[in-house]
Order: sequence, then structure tokens, then C-alpha cells
Amino acid sequence: MFSESKKSKSSPESTSSQNLIAKGTKIVGDLDSDGDFRIDGTVEGSIKTPGKIVVGKSGMVKGTISGTDAYFEGTFSGTLTLSGTLTLKNTAHVEGEVTLGKLAVEPGATFNVNCAMKGAATEINKGDREKTKK
Repeated sequence: MFSESKKSKSSPESTSSQNLIAKGTKIVGDLDSDGDFRIDGTVEGSIKTPGKIVVGKSGMVKGTISGTDAYFEGTFSGTLTLSGTLTLKNTAHVEGEVTLGKLAVEPGATFNVNCAMKGAATEINKGDREKTKK
């Protein structure tokens, strides 16, 4: 009984992969992965994942990011599209075009963008329709 549960936890299918771009590393090009990303170096290009993107304090991304959730302590410039939540810590600096589901910003973060929140327009329109029905 106990050995079966250990086997299922250690199967390769159940482990999530994380891609790490270390401090001092610079990548120019497009990155596409099914796993999460942690960026402490520099990326110029596009990053696409159905997972989470973390940009550390020393991390910098210039280009396009597409994913589910993102957590920024570093710098981003470009187009950011998320289906989930964007979290900005006080050291974050984000500029460009942003489309997301939810936003969490700590005081001190720089958020200089054109921002659209998915679902917000739908809920506003839904509220307007309910008012006109009454």
C-alpha cells in the first residue's frame, strides 16, 4: 500500500518542470515550454507557457510574455498576456501592453502600461443588461 503511493508521486508525468534562466545569462530569441519559467537573467524575445512566469529582482524581459500567472520583482518591457493573475512586488518595473485576469500591485512598483482586464468588460456588460431588464 505505501510503496504504490510513493511510485505514483515520483512518476515523471506528475512532476512539473521549471526552466531557470540564471543571473548573468542573456537569451535572445523565442522560448516555448510546457513548464514554468524563473528568470533572473535577461531575455529579449518571446516567452510562451501555459504555466507560471517568475521574474526575479535581477531579471529583465524585453518582448512578449504569454502564460497563466506572472510574479514580477524585476523589469519587463513589451506585451504581456495572462489568463490568470499578475503580481507586482515593490521592486517591479513594468511597461507596455498588458492583458490579464487579475492584478495585485505592492506600493512602490512601477506599472506604466495600457491595461485590459479579461472578464471585466463581460461583467460590466452583464450588469448593464440586468439593469435594463428591471
